[in-house]
Amino acid sequence: MSLPILKKPNSKSEDLVASRCEEILDAATLLFAEQGYSDAVTQDLAERIGVGKGTLYRYYPSKRELFLAAVDRVMRRMRLQVDEALKNVNDPFQRLELAISTYLEFFGTHPEFVELLVQERALFRDRTTPTYFEHRERNIVPWHAMFKQLIAEGRVRDMPVERITNVMFNSVYGIMFTNYFTGPSRSAALQARDIVEIVLHGILTPDEREAQIQATQIQESA
Repeated sequence: MSLPILKKPNSKSEDLVASRCEEILDAATLLFAEQGYSDAVTQDLAERIGVGKGTLYRYYPSKRELFLAAVDRVMRRMRLQVDEALKNVNDPFQRLELAISTYLEFFGTHPEFVELLVQERALFRDRTTPTYFEHRERNIVPWHAMFKQLIAEGRVRDMPVERITNVMFNSVYGIMFTNYFTGPSRSAALQARDIVEIVLHGILTPDEREAQIQATQIQESA
């Protein structure tokens, strides 16, 4: 999703405009999380940040645009936090585990962000692709490249990388929501370790794994 076109007051510098946008989105995120999109009143938001309602609409012309901008910022912040955590990590498997841990920690620390994702999915059915999945499609490209490289090096089984990332990322997505609705059963780091351990290494012993492969080959050739 592209960011809304902001109507910038001519007297403000770009830095001041950006600062005001952040202030508005900070307050809007909390308001929507607390009251829900349908019940949230933009006048309340204007009063929280000490501006007139007209000033608010110069930045975000409608409540819908404001809400979607807040959700978009959630995903941009998550991406920035993950990128920052990974910047000095080169090993691909360490990167994967740390990315998952950072992701879960990010949403665990900010339950209001998860609430916005829930509301968007429930209330904006007219959107073909929710904001979360728009960002996921963009952010997944480097992971596809990483797994392709690992396959080329013989470190990962040869299979479509989309299959790998779909299972991996869907697992993380589900745990994020489970943590939100029921509370985390383990730390983000331990949950990330569990995902990587089970998805990458599996639960079968080497002998059982070989037996299952052979059984599958027999079924496919029958």
